[in-house]
Amino acid sequence: MKSVVLAGGGTGGHIYPLLAFADCLRRHDPSIRITCLGTPRGLETDLIPAAGYELRHIPAYQLPRSVNMNLIRTPDRMWRSARAARAILDEVEADAVVGFGGYVSVPAYLAAWRRHTPLVIHEVNVPPGVANKLGMRFTKNVAVGFPHQPQQSEALRKATVTGIPLRTAIASLDRAAWRERARAHFGLDPDRPTLFVFGASQGARSINLAVAGSAKALTEAGVQVLHVIGARNEDVEVPSGLAAPYVRVKFINEMELGYAAADLVLCRGGAMTCAETAAVGLPAVFVPLPYGNGEQRRNALPVVEAGGGLLVDDSELNTQWIEQNVLPLVVDRARLAEMSAAASAYGRRDGDEELRRFVLSAVKR
Repeated sequence: MKSVVLAGGGTGGHIYPLLAFADCLRRHDPSIRITCLGTPRGLETDLIPAAGYELRHIPAYQLPRSVNMNLIRTPDRMWRSARAARAILDEVEADAVVGFGGYVSVPAYLAAWRRHTPLVIHEVNVPPGVANKLGMRFTKNVAVGFPHQPQQSEALRKATVTGIPLRTAIASLDRAAWRERARAHFGLDPDRPTLFVFGASQGARSINLAVAGSAKALTEAGVQVLHVIGARNEDVEVPSGLAAPYVRVKFINEMELGYAAADLVLCRGGAMTCAETAAVGLPAVFVPLPYGNGEQRRNALPVVEAGGGLLVDDSELNTQWIEQNVLPLVVDRARLAEMSAAASAYGRRDGDEELRRFVLSAVKR
């Protein structure tokens, strides 16, 4: 395989696995040509070139929520997008197309189908996203991130579980070895119990407000907090004069340092978050998004059932819940050790290598 086209964009949940997979391909073959497809409006425009990979823009359009063949037969603009993707596949002499979802993936799927290029789809949610669900009409090469997905979705029943590609810095993270350095990086005490809090890329207001309201109780109990509030939540106030460090930042570029600094994390239930925290053996309190298709709850539940986390509805998360449930847990070293082992046993660090083997097998077939 000398040339591969990777398609995925819009959100970090599509782009970060794509980048981790690209890194894996390049580790094995530094000469391989990797071309990524995206749109000028997506997050990929910031992330992919910064990671050192070629990004080619193509037009892409939001799809209706229902998927049928009329969807791809009628809109002229969809075929214009597919032709633009086809031109890129021809130019780079693509041996395979690997899609991670997002609207930009659809033209790539259509182009691969028309060009008879091996197509592999990687899906992390139940139910599958609209773009990937459409792409599954053109290929049987479907990989998923979690064991529960084929069990819970008829569309994914025959999919192969490969795990989710993770960045090497996370997949290889030794939390214990990095703990002291990570805490020093954030200005945290090296020995205090540490709660790491974050939402999605823009933060999570309900989580921010509940944790900020619990700041006094947490710190008086000796717990220090590393709190990523997100770019849109600067108005969330934290009391002054706290008894332990409470570090508030807008975002963290190197999430592995946050994971290494933490004893417990309070977070959403996105697929990447669940995969990363489980892989590094970090106990988690998951607060799934209260809207959508319920995929975040489905992502987090297997980790919780394995013993690696807790689950609380967004509507139930408040200051009192944190003080009654999170506070006793973050200071309980024995229970955290048990949860860490359970999370690690459920998680996997080889999603990039497994997906690569799956793609090579698809190309060979």
